[in-house]
Amino acid sequence: MASLSSQFLLFLCFIFLVNGSVNSIAIPVVKDASTLQYVAKIHHGVSRVPINLVLDLGGALTWVDCDSSADVSSSSRRLIPSQSIQCSRSGKSPVPGNGSDTTTNTCAVFTQNGISGLATTGDLAEDTIGVRSELEDRSITAVEQFLFSCAPTFLLQGLARGARGMLGLGRAPISLPSQLATGIGHQRKFFMCLSSSNGVVLSHLTSTTKLPLMYTPLIGKFQDYFINVKSIKINGNPLSVTIEGLTKLSTIVPYATMESSIYATFAKAFTKAAAAASRDMSVVAPVAPFGLCFSSKGFNGSAVPVIDFVLQSEMVKWRIYGSNSMVKVNAEVVCLGFLDGGSDLTSSIVLGGFQLEDNAMDFDLGTSMLGFSTLRGTCCSDFSPNSVLDESL
Repeated sequence: MASLSSQFLLFLCFIFLVNGSVNSIAIPVVKDASTLQYVAKIHHGVSRVPINLVLDLGGALTWVDCDSSADVSSSSRRLIPSQSIQCSRSGKSPVPGNGSDTTTNTCAVFTQNGISGLATTGDLAEDTIGVRSELEDRSITAVEQFLFSCAPTFLLQGLARGARGMLGLGRAPISLPSQLATGIGHQRKFFMCLSSSNGVVLSHLTSTTKLPLMYTPLIGKFQDYFINVKSIKINGNPLSVTIEGLTKLSTIVPYATMESSIYATFAKAFTKAAAAASRDMSVVAPVAPFGLCFSSKGFNGSAVPVIDFVLQSEMVKWRIYGSNSMVKVNAEVVCLGFLDGGSDLTSSIVLGGFQLEDNAMDFDLGTSMLGFSTLRGTCCSDFSPNSVLDESL
C-alpha cells in the first residue's frame, strides 16, 4: 500500500500561489518568430543596459558576449579569480582540469550554446543585473554579484537576432534560480509560462491565482529537467511502446522529438485516431521537418486526438491538446508537431518549446518536483500584462 506521503504526491492539487515576503522577480519572455527561440530581457550593469538573452531551461549558467562591439563594458563587472569561493560555486561548470586560465588566473568555465552546439571556455565574472520587481510594477530590482560567463562573440551563432547570450535556468549552482535563492533570499524555485507571443518567468506569482497543478518528480541530479513518462495514450488508448529512457523538457528544441521506434508507433496510432475522429483529417505529403501532415481543408481542431503522457500513475498525466500538437505550416497544411529524432537520442522523448507553451509550470529545485497544468480558456500571455512586455526586442 502506498505511503501517505506518496499518495499526497499523486493527487491533483489545487493550490494558491501568492506573494511571499520578498517581491517577485518577473522576467518577460518573447518568442522570436524567425528562430522559434524564447528571448528574455534583463538589465546589465549598474547602468542597467537592457540586453536580450535566449532562454535555456536546462542551462547551467548565464553567458554573455563580452567581446563584440555591442558589449557595453560595465564599470561594476569583475572577473573572478580561479582560487575563489565564487569559482568553487560554479560546480560542474568549470573546465575539466584545474578550472582556471593559467595566463590570467581567471576562473574558466565551460560555456555552451545549446542551440548550435558550439562550446568554449569563458571567463567567470560577476556584475549587477536588474530584473523587474513584480508583474504589475515597472520598477527594477538589482541583483548584485551575479555570476555569469563572459564568452567570445562566435558563440552567438544561431541565436535570435539581437540576442547577447543565453539565460540558464537549470539545476546548477550558478543558474539564475540558484543565484536568486542565495542572492536575495528567494526559494530555489521558479514559475515559467511560455506562449507563441508573450510569456514570463517568475520567482513566484504576484497575485493570488488559483491553478490546478499536478505534481511529478524531477528525476536525477542532472542540470536539465527530466520527468518519467511511463506510457503514452492517444484518445485514451495506450500505445504498445516501451519507454526506456527519461523525458526531457527543453526550450531550445522547438518541437517534441521521439526515439525512432516510439515515433513510428506514435505516428501510426495518431493517424488512426485522427481518421476515426474526422474524415476531414486526411493525410498529405509531409512538409519538413515534420513527418506527418494533414490537409487543413475542413480541419476541425476539436477533432484532433488528445495525447496523454502518463507519469508516475494513471492519475497523473501531461495532457496535450491540438493547440500543442498541431502546427499550421501554411494555408493548406497542418502537421503533427512531433519529430522522429532517430535512434541515437540521449533522451527517449524531448518535449520542445511548442509543447510547453500555455502550460503553467512550477519548478521546485529544493524538493525536485514539477507542478504543471495545461491552461484551458486562458493562456500564458495572461500572466504577462502589457505594462511588463511593452518594450520591443
